[in-house]
Amino acid sequence: MQLTDRWVLITGASSGFGAAAAEAFARAGCRLVLGARRQDRLAQVASACRTLGVLAEFHELDVASTGSVTAFTQWMKTLTLQVDVLINNAGGAHGLDTVATGRDEDWEAMVQSNFLGLARVTRAVLPMIPHHQGSSILNIGSIAGHQAYEGGSIYCGVKAAERSITQALRLELNGTGIRVCSLDPGMALTEFSDVRFRGDTVRAGQVYRGVEPLVAQDIAETLVWMASRPAHVNIDEIIIKPTDQAAIHKVHRRATTTV
Repeated sequence: MQLTDRWVLITGASSGFGAAAAEAFARAGCRLVLGARRQDRLAQVASACRTLGVLAEFHELDVASTGSVTAFTQWMKTLTLQVDVLINNAGGAHGLDTVATGRDEDWEAMVQSNFLGLARVTRAVLPMIPHHQGSSILNIGSIAGHQAYEGGSIYCGVKAAERSITQALRLELNGTGIRVCSLDPGMALTEFSDVRFRGDTVRAGQVYRGVEPLVAQDIAETLVWMASRPAHVNIDEIIIKPTDQAAIHKVHRRATTTV
């Protein structure tokens, strides 16, 4: 299915998967609406997309705030009344604490962005998604939604909830022609670990030590592929991991040389 001139909304578009997806959909000829909290980074992403000859507009969006989602949607309606592809990408992990040592602020941030934020944006945008035209809702999940790990209780929980929301939407929207999909990555080299470990770049770097992880472009290319399937094809769920990662706890690490 051709994506040229389709309207694509991407949340969390200022970096990582979101920024890479913006460029990938721009290369496919889409018109972009980008949202995130960091306006300076958003402006850079939008500018890079415009050099590819497409329309790319951006606006502040904090998916943890219903007011922000409402304001973003009202602004978006001044550009278009139709969204062909919604990419719910905003989210992230905060800390790697056990339940016994976890902090409320970290838990609440993960629930608000990964879980409630996805629901808020989808609720606001659903009336703008056309029926029976190959439109898609693409939700970014995680292998953490399939398998729990120590220190990841809340993050694993909200990513499992993302899977459940996606599955419920698939049932609720059956008959509308709107496709609902989940893309669940494993280890990927983005700002994810920097955010999780609050800017501790040394600790974040250890996550990828001796591994060739996924990169944001891998996820972006997969999203474009999912959105461009024929209208009668729905990719319900994809789990995508680097070859070096067989499971959350099973990672092949090559020997590294230190000087």
